[in-house]
Amino acid sequence: MGRDARMDALNTRHTELEARLDSESSRPQPDTSLIATLKRQKLAIKDEMARMAHPS
Repeated sequence: MGRDARMDALNTRHTELEARLDSESSRPQPDTSLIATLKRQKLAIKDEMARMAHPS
């Protein structure tokens, strides 16, 4: 998978996680452990995207 394709896949996954997070957060009784997991996944993706944008 090329760099651009990987970045596109990460962006897509990040957007999907954001939608799931919004959906779960708007429930009357949101699952706080699921929310925490989704936030960690989003952060990991954001970190990977930042590393790809600024390789050392």
